[in-house]
Amino acid sequence: MKRKLGKSGIEVSALGMGCWPIGGSWDTADGKNFKWEGISDSESLRTLQTALDNGINFFDTADCYGAGHSEELLGKAFKGKRDKVIIATKFGHLFTQGKGFEGKTDTSPEYMQKALEGSLRRLQTDYIDLYQLHIWEFPPEKADSVLETLEKFVAEGKIRGYGWSTDVLKGVEAFGKGKHNIATQIILNIFEGANRILQYAEKKYIAVLCRSCLAMGLLSGKHSPEKPLPKNDVRSSNDAWIAWFKDGKPNPEYLKRLEAVKEILMKGGRTLVQGALSWIWAKSPLTIPIPGIKNVSQAIENSKAMEFGPLSKEDMEEIERLVVFRDVTF
Repeated sequence: MKRKLGKSGIEVSALGMGCWPIGGSWDTADGKNFKWEGISDSESLRTLQTALDNGINFFDTADCYGAGHSEELLGKAFKGKRDKVIIATKFGHLFTQGKGFEGKTDTSPEYMQKALEGSLRRLQTDYIDLYQLHIWEFPPEKADSVLETLEKFVAEGKIRGYGWSTDVLKGVEAFGKGKHNIATQIILNIFEGANRILQYAEKKYIAVLCRSCLAMGLLSGKHSPEKPLPKNDVRSSNDAWIAWFKDGKPNPEYLKRLEAVKEILMKGGRTLVQGALSWIWAKSPLTIPIPGIKNVSQAIENSKAMEFGPLSKEDMEEIERLVVFRDVTF
């Protein structure tokens, strides 16, 4: 099952692998330390290879994931196999490699050049397929200078195309002016998503990478209120954007909504995860879910969703009736 990165014509597996979890631990600017539960480099390397062996050739990361470590693992895993994978990464957040965030952002041409060179080095490649602005709240009216630098990178052969990871419609529209703007990245799952950005992308034929497509693991059905996540798991933080969990426990409101559509998602032999991914494919022919995958078993289960393909129109209509979808476009 394949899809394309918009007008670029770059063909990718319809499912990508989100590589935030494999980055490991990192420090925040205010001194906190976070990670995803159950991560090890050896398992991450096996997971990346398993994903590739099972038909996933699209990998989405960011320079700041694990303060550079996620990119380093991709570089190690795919050394000598660069022609077999499509790599997307991001820039904009300042961090100290191997440690964590500095709490600042930068989009100056000088910093973008430095960030690109750092990503190329860690990824052990001489080009990036999709280079994305990672600053969600960056002022859209300042996008022109960023676009100019990105077009320069395209002309130099350092990147093949670019996009913006944001749920702000004006930002996506600002990047839409760019000749090589080929994708956007938004929140999208059965509960909520940047629906107006999806509609805009369909008009402009821009690929839509879907983050939080499994609601940070809630849609796996494997988390319960009786077993909270460790305190330093990122889902145990009480940041407002982590709506699906509260204090490391599944949000009861979302568990109730999931229960209402569980049987539909699992029709035809799908697992709950596979049904949630199939919902995203049915939402639009341009969507590419990029669930965070942190172990071999998840890589296998996620990849097998491609054997089922999108949910039927009837199932989509029934889910829409049972769960009110919330548009979170800003």
